[in-house]
Amino acid sequence: MTTGGGTRALTSLLGNLLGLQKLGLLDAISYITGSSGSTWTLSHLYQSADWSHKDLSTPIGEVRRHMTKCKLSCFSLESLKYYAKELKLRKQEGYQISSVDFWGLLLEKALDNGVDLALGLVAPHMIGLGPLIQLDPAEPSCPPEDQKLPPSLVLSANLLRALRSLDCGLSFINSQKNNHKLSDEQEALSQGQNPLPIYMILNIKEDYSLSEFKEWVEFTPYEVGFLKYGAFIRAEDFGSEFFMGRLMKKLPESRICFMKGGEPSPSDIRHELETYLVTPECGIMGIIRRILTERVMVSKFYNFLKGFQLHNEYLWNKNFCIWKDTVLEHFPNQLTETAEFMCLADTAGYIDISYPPLMRPERKVDVVLHLNYSSGSQTLPLEEASKYFQKQGIPFPKIQMSEEEKKNLKECYIFEDTETPEAPTVVFFPLVNDSFRKYKEPGVERSPAEMAHGNVDVSTISSPYCLNSFTYTGEEFDKLIDLTSYNIQNNQHLILQALNSAIEQKRQHKK
Repeated sequence: MTTGGGTRALTSLLGNLLGLQKLGLLDAISYITGSSGSTWTLSHLYQSADWSHKDLSTPIGEVRRHMTKCKLSCFSLESLKYYAKELKLRKQEGYQISSVDFWGLLLEKALDNGVDLALGLVAPHMIGLGPLIQLDPAEPSCPPEDQKLPPSLVLSANLLRALRSLDCGLSFINSQKNNHKLSDEQEALSQGQNPLPIYMILNIKEDYSLSEFKEWVEFTPYEVGFLKYGAFIRAEDFGSEFFMGRLMKKLPESRICFMKGGEPSPSDIRHELETYLVTPECGIMGIIRRILTERVMVSKFYNFLKGFQLHNEYLWNKNFCIWKDTVLEHFPNQLTETAEFMCLADTAGYIDISYPPLMRPERKVDVVLHLNYSSGSQTLPLEEASKYFQKQGIPFPKIQMSEEEKKNLKECYIFEDTETPEAPTVVFFPLVNDSFRKYKEPGVERSPAEMAHGNVDVSTISSPYCLNSFTYTGEEFDKLIDLTSYNIQNNQHLILQALNSAIEQKRQHKK
């Protein structure tokens, strides 16, 4: 179970998987769930049919090459023409166009042939462009501060001109389009050779806050659907028009870069904006600030539940799904089946987790490795998940940690509920730098010359891995890979302990 976290999540997940591969535990995994940045890793890996059986140093090297490149070529005239062409084509195909599609293309371009981005949005300040975006406050065509915009941000020509004017001795990124689609990943699963990837996102209503209305939506290479309603369609049909379960108009399957959601949590964004947005600002910059801090950016796709009707007593049906946590539960005719479009947003706007697909009883998950990459409190997503599942009546361990423990986090924790066999055991890996400072490998101390490599800042405001960082130096990338791989390897005994405990619990339960 992985979380969002931009390029920090992208890189850290590669390191964690490398650690599991070195321990020989990668083939023991049945599912890998992700949201936002961690899905970038998954959609890259699953372009290779046998990725988990090959040395991960190769894909890590590919990502490293692109992570260390200058990204400003994304705003060259050629790139802008490419974005315009792709957006025009997408509209002609019948899709709704939003600012999220623009960011999807931008990110695809930034990491072309290195990472094919999926199911998560990184807003402009998150790619290190905050200090670079400067517009002339006297520009007559800058819109006034009080100008109203539609829910989706439309970038002005002024902003694009400002971005295009930037120059840092650019080396152009390969412009070849990546046509990878979600259903293409079936090839990497046809023989059961890799874990099933599950991409997690939220369906929301723009007139309601996330605390008032959200529905978990899972994407796999085979199907896309709502956990709440138990309704799924084929992955290749997602985005097409349906009515009462019938396919009315088939649209071409989206390239995976367009399957985006909202940005990370507003609190993270507000914090970053205070540091990175330039002042004074013209009207368009004020609008961007308000959108990034006050709105949840969404992607819109045709709602495949349109036309269905829920029985007015569905809420009390014991056989119905248990995800009943919106303010509209008592008004079935106002739920998703009445909407023309699904509005997809990043899970981090609510809780930065991808647990829900693993909580489906039929998946019978015994042990969850919680790999955390979110910013701020490392324990908060897990604590919020535990409270949420308990409220939903879903078996899950209680998370109890003192404030002192939270201030001095260890590399790994085990949480379990021995009285509830249905509850999974959680092996929690916060993103911390503890014993790695002194040890380069488990049990192998660093020499004085190697101590600098153990100095990896993953927690302070000056960390090179904060949300606004989209380009790492080679040293920064290598350090994060080595740290996250080490943290897994150094806690092999706890992972095996959790697995053995789950096996023993199953034996006892059978008796």
